[in-house]
Order: sequence, then C-alpha cells, then structure tokens
Amino acid sequence: MPHDLPDRPRRHTLKMMISASLMPLVGMSATPVAGARGGEVDRDGRPRIGLALGSGGARGLSHLLVFEALEELGVRPHRISGCSIGAIMGALYAAGLSAEEIRAGIDELVADQDENWLQTLMGGKWRQWLDFVQPSDRDGGLVESDAFIAHLRKETGVSRFGELEIPLQIVATDYWKREAVVFDSGALWPAVQASMAMPGLFSPVSYQDRVLVDGGLTNPVPFDLLAEDCDVVVAVNVLGTREEGKDEALRNPAYLDNIFNTFQVMQYSILQEKRRREEPDILISPAISDIRVLDFHRVDTILEQARPEVDILRDELRERLAEW
Repeated sequence: MPHDLPDRPRRHTLKMMISASLMPLVGMSATPVAGARGGEVDRDGRPRIGLALGSGGARGLSHLLVFEALEELGVRPHRISGCSIGAIMGALYAAGLSAEEIRAGIDELVADQDENWLQTLMGGKWRQWLDFVQPSDRDGGLVESDAFIAHLRKETGVSRFGELEIPLQIVATDYWKREAVVFDSGALWPAVQASMAMPGLFSPVSYQDRVLVDGGLTNPVPFDLLAEDCDVVVAVNVLGTREEGKDEALRNPAYLDNIFNTFQVMQYSILQEKRRREEPDILISPAISDIRVLDFHRVDTILEQARPEVDILRDELRERLAEW
C-alpha cells in the first residue's frame, strides 16, 4: 500500500539533500522484475511507463522538468530506475513528493546564479549546510553522507522500498567486484547512499559485506532494468557536454573538475556501448553545456538549457498516449 507521507515543515532542506548528493544489500536483485512487455497496461488502460534517471551531478536537477512533464500529462510512472543524482531525485519522487515540492526545496537552499557556495554560507545559510557537510576522517573521501541520508529519511517519511508510492530500482557499484548492484527491496537509504558515493568526494559505503560506490560508474542511465516490466521506457541522460577553450578554467581544469569530468567521459562511453546493444523507447539528452558537477547554484541555467529537450519528450509522450 502507498505510504502516507507526514507533513514536512522543513521542506527547504530538501535542496541541501540534492546538493549534498555530489559533494552515490537488502533485497538486491540484478534482474528486472518479470513482466509482459508490449501490450500489458495499467488499470487505467494506459501503457506502463518506465522512467530511467541518469547520473550527472548538478545537471541531474533537470530531472525535475521530466517530473513536471509527466504530471502535466497525468502520467504516473509504473517504475523508476536511477543512479547517483538520479537515485536521489528518483527516491524523492517515488516517495510521493511532487515536482513543485522538489523545486521549492531547490529554490530555498541553493545559491543565487551570481553566488558561489562560499557566498551562500557567508550570507547566513551556513547552519543548514553544516548539518550535512561532515568532513571525513577516512582516506576514502572528503565528506561523509550519513547526516544527509538521515535527513532524507526524515523528510520523506519513508525507510524501505516497499513504502514508496512508485516502485524504484537503484544502481550502485561493487568496488571490488567491479560490477553493478541493483537494489529494489528492503532498506531504501543504504542503497541511495551507495549510489551517490562519488569516488574522491564521498567515502565508499560498506553494506552487506560489500564496498559500494557510485552507480554511475557501471550503469549511468539504467534503462535496461525497465524493459521487461514496462511498455514504454523513457531514459534521461543528463551527462551534458563540456567545450574546450572557452575560458582558462576549461583549458586548465582544476583538480576536482578534472576528476569529475573524467568520470563523465567514462560514463558517456558506457552509455554509448549500451545503446549499441539495446535502445530505450525514448531517450532524451538535454543539451546542458559547461555545467560542472557541483554547480547546483546554476539551477536556473540548468533548467533553461534542458527545457527544449523535455518539451520534445512531452510531445512524444502525448502522441504515444493518444495512439495507445
């Protein structure tokens, strides 16, 4: 049964949760749930829509526009899969938060377009940040995510996959076995914490005798998990693009920027190889250009750049629903 979500008097802190996600086994399953694709529909007669939310740091804020488009069309996803920032956004939406509620949280906390994170802290929001940014005392990462995960649990009122309003699959990566691990039942937040554990920033997550890191390292857009149980699979690739030579920072990347963009190169290659074997029914790749992994303060620019591609998605889904 759907979980009745409690009041959320401190919804503004959701923005910190999303921002902290990049500073990604109970009930694990590497096999999609069995089902009949190609004709099976939900009770309202509509096709079952599967939604795959990709990794990409701050660019993943554009998943919000996809939620808005689905709500405008009156579409409720049959199932969601996600990794890294896609796991964060997917968990919030699957728990019952609307696109409007998630956007309100983002607008409350992130810096203005002309502010950096330091200016935000000096402007009086530092108390909110200190609740979640905890320096790591381990060698594996710069910060810990325990407080962030605890607050996600509190704000959503959900602790387990079975309490979600929409079924969710979350991808993490087994550090030692070098393979993807898929969570779809049991405890929710250890899976989210593992999926967002970007190497070099967050410490790896030890869970059920595994060392787990960011799911984007093995499956950056996990649309393949939805194929057997959904009639129309929508994949959202938010890796974006970077261009050479526009400014000095791009010609000579800083240390963290170099690490993060190297991850993007690898994830792009994985996605291209996946697509040679299997394509989702609909794939959108918003043209988000020159947005760094931690540029959450540039939310307006991110959404502006992503909107044209999401408009195309809305039109295509409207046509498919009309033809069904």
